[in-house]
Amino acid sequence: MRYTDQLREAAGDQWNRVIHHKFTKDLAAGTIDHDCLKKYLIQDHRFLDSGVVLFASMIAKAKTLEDRIPGCQFLALLTGKENTYFERSFEALKVSQEERSSIPNAACTTEFCDFVLSVAATGSLAEMLAVIVACEWSYLSWGELVLEEHVRKDFYCYEWVDLHSGDYFTSVVEYLRSLLDKEVETMNDAEKKACQTRFLETVQLEEDFFDFAMKK
Repeated sequence: MRYTDQLREAAGDQWNRVIHHKFTKDLAAGTIDHDCLKKYLIQDHRFLDSGVVLFASMIAKAKTLEDRIPGCQFLALLTGKENTYFERSFEALKVSQEERSSIPNAACTTEFCDFVLSVAATGSLAEMLAVIVACEWSYLSWGELVLEEHVRKDFYCYEWVDLHSGDYFTSVVEYLRSLLDKEVETMNDAEKKACQTRFLETVQLEEDFFDFAMKK
């Protein structure tokens, strides 16, 4: 069994709760409450910056140019197409810059951002990858699961699914998993345990974030 499969298995039922979360189902169906979606988008856009820092740090620690290139290409998508999706969605949902600025960070946003920035600053390459794999693989998993329920009506619903499903995003997750699987080949048990801890912490934060978005 691949090491990354072992990590997912260790997450157990919590992994399934994340990838089958009501937020993802309602988003794909286009029935999500707009206040919940606005709340999610405002907070998740703030997380984007921390995510970019972590991804850039992982790229810098990668061992070869071959290992870095796919990461750089995906980083360009995060800072381009994905960031633009947020801005277009705020405009369509009539979320003003003033409103975005006046709303404080949710506790889960602060916790997630602090966690990611700490791993970026002090974590090993494997620990960084463990966090990124948990984030991107869980999103790919729910993105693929909701495709049959995917209603192409409001772009701020269906484009978020598009960004987290399909051949390209699948290849990104496989690239990240492969890097982590390769990295653990030379790690001792304590280092592997540290990676598992990071992975499980990330899955918990993902669930907390979805739960927060759905609270009215």
